[in-house]
Amino acid sequence: MMKQALIFLSFLLLCLYHCNGATLAHTPAQAPSKPEAEAPAKAQTLTPTKSPTSLPAVEPPSQVPLVQAPPHKALFAPTNVTRILEKAGGFSVFIRLLKSTSVSIQIENQLNVSNSLTIFAPTNGAFSALKPGTLNSLSTEEKVQLVQYHILPSFVSLQNFQTLSNPVRTQASNTFDYPLNITVEGNWVNISTGIVNATISATVYEDNQLAIYKVDKVLLPLGIFAPRPKPLAPAPTPVKPKKETNSSSTSSEDSISPAAAAAAADASEALVLRRSGVVNIGVAVIAVISMWVQF
Repeated sequence: MMKQALIFLSFLLLCLYHCNGATLAHTPAQAPSKPEAEAPAKAQTLTPTKSPTSLPAVEPPSQVPLVQAPPHKALFAPTNVTRILEKAGGFSVFIRLLKSTSVSIQIENQLNVSNSLTIFAPTNGAFSALKPGTLNSLSTEEKVQLVQYHILPSFVSLQNFQTLSNPVRTQASNTFDYPLNITVEGNWVNISTGIVNATISATVYEDNQLAIYKVDKVLLPLGIFAPRPKPLAPAPTPVKPKKETNSSSTSSEDSISPAAAAAAADASEALVLRRSGVVNIGVAVIAVISMWVQF
C-alpha cells in the first residue's frame, strides 16, 4: 500500500509539473499581443500639422459659397436674396436697406423672369465704418440708388471680372454720376467708386443666375456723396435763313438790301422826270399847231 501511494503521488507531481510548464510556455507568446494591438490605434491618432510659417498672411477670397445653392431649383420659385443673406449672417443692415427701399422685390421680379444679377453685399462692419448719420441723411430716392449701385444687371463669376470693361454699368441711373471700376490683381477683385476702394472677400452665394459677393466697404457713388458738375452741352450751330419765294410786296421789301432799295428809288425818280419831259414836249407841240391853224 505504501508503495502504491508513493507511485500515485509521483504521478500527481509529474502531472502538475507538465501543467505549469505549458502555462509558462504560452504566457510569453501572448504578452506582446497587447502592445501590437494598441500600436495601430496610436498611429491613427497622429495627424500632420502645418508649420505656422507655411500659412499665407492674407488668404484670397474663397470660391466656395458661404451658402450652398440647392441642387434643383424649383420652377417658378425665384431665389430669396434676403433669406440667403440672413443664413450667411452679418448682413442685417444691407438686408434692412433692401427691404425698406423695396429693391428686394425688384430683384425677386427680375430673377423670376430669368434675368441674371450680381450683388455686392457690404457687411455690418462696412456700414459701421461710415460716418454717423450717413444713411439717415439720404432721401428715399438716394437710398434706392445706393442699393442699386451695388447690383450689376448680369451674372459675373469670380473668374470673369477681368473681362468687364470700365466703367461697369450698375442698376443705378447712369455711369457719369455712378461710375464703377473693377480691376483684378491675381486672385483679388478690387472695386473703385472714385470715393472708396473695396475688395471682394468671399463668395456668399452662386448659381447660374445669381452671384452674391461679400465686400469689405460700402460702395459710395459720386452722384450722391460727391456730385460733379454736368458737362456743358455743345453750342448749337447757327441756321442760315432760307430764301422766301413769296411774291407779296411785304416779302419783297424785306428781302431787298439797302443798296438795291436806293437804286430802285433813283430809277423811279428818273422815270418820273422822263415822263414830265414828254408831257412838256407834247404841250409845246400842241401850242405850235394851234398857232399855225389860226394863221
